Amino acid sequence: MSEFPNFHEAIEAAKASFAHAEIVHTERWQGIDISKRPEAAMHEVRYFHFSAPMDSEELDVYRDQIQPNLPWADDHFLERVCGFPINPGKEWANWPFGLSADKFRKDQRFNHNYMERYWPKFAGIDRPTITPEDYAALITPETEPLKGIRYRYGDLDDLIEQLYREPYTRQAYLPIFFPEDTGVANPDRKPCTLGYFFLMRNNRLDVTYYIRSCDFVRHFRDDIYLTIRLVLWVLSRLRLRDLNWANVKPGLFRMDIGSLHMFRNDYIQMFRK
Repeated sequence: MSEFPNFHEAIEAAKASFAHAEIVHTERWQGIDISKRPEAAMHEVRYFHFSAPMDSEELDVYRDQIQPNLPWADDHFLERVCGFPINPGKEWANWPFGLSADKFRKDQRFNHNYMERYWPKFAGIDRPTITPEDYAALITPETEPLKGIRYRYGDLDDLIEQLYREPYTRQAYLPIFFPEDTGVANPDRKPCTLGYFFLMRNNRLDVTYYIRSCDFVRHFRDDIYLTIRLVLWVLSRLRLRDLNWANVKPGLFRMDIGSLHMFRNDYIQMFRK
């Protein structure tokens, strides 16, 4: 695990790691057959992982170090934590690469998104224009949440409740990659993010961000920034529940990437070779 004093240095190290990247041409990308498209080859760094301290609660510090796509990243984060599994939402269309994302919608919806995976208990209402307000009106105390093998689905609120009840728990994990994404069960797009592990020790809330696949050009900076925002949001909710959490600060950020990559054309443009 490479340790860096800030996120700017971590990102520069990730960029430098492409000097040793290998060219890989996968069979599929985002559920699309690219086996016969030579331009779809990618430069890949396998198993890139790093850590950096979250030593501030000021977003401008992270905006400066990370340089995410703004204002989109802030707007999309607020959509992610809206409390309801809206799909498709609105901010996907404002993403700088939104035109390419649009082709992955079927019947106006995506086969998954972060809102559905953060708040899956009542996901699946078949209305592509549904809003958080619509969901709030539809869900009543009698509404049955989705159920797994033995228990109901949990969501981000359940994770916060667990940290509230057991601040030192080792079980505070928010999964984004679900069983329905396993192997050929899901033949289409699969979530890149696997999940987030939160651990509070010594009055610091750490996060480990597990991600199977990350595009360095289009997603890496935003993925880091959005995860930091998630940590700060979780802390803010816990402080509302328990004054003891006021003494807890954001701690260590760890990111574990199975495949960090960029398309061949992006590589040529970035490194001019």
